[in-house]
Amino acid sequence: MYLPKIYETFSSKFPGVFKDYKQLGQTCRAAGPLDQKCQDLIKLGIAIGANSRGAVMSHTRKALDSGASAEEIAHAVLLSLTTTGFPNMIAALGWVDEVLKEA
Repeated sequence: MYLPKIYETFSSKFPGVFKDYKQLGQTCRAAGPLDQKCQDLIKLGIAIGANSRGAVMSHTRKALDSGASAEEIAHAVLLSLTTTGFPNMIAALGWVDEVLKEA
């Protein structure tokens, strides 16, 4: 799995914080009834709303790994149009396309 250099640096520089952060993420995922694919598509939507290139690309990879199709991922991106606006959605579409071309 691809991890950005800054993510690796953070995890080695602050191992306690990183461990707690990872645990919080796992606890949040386990706290409800949504399956992994649904969670990953929701996290992708949140990343799009935050206009975060790295998070969009990461959550696209995670969605693919959990069984989401390219069409489902594209639909998640398209749904962001009326909430986050055309420029944000089109940027996210480009980032998602980069990941899909790698896969």
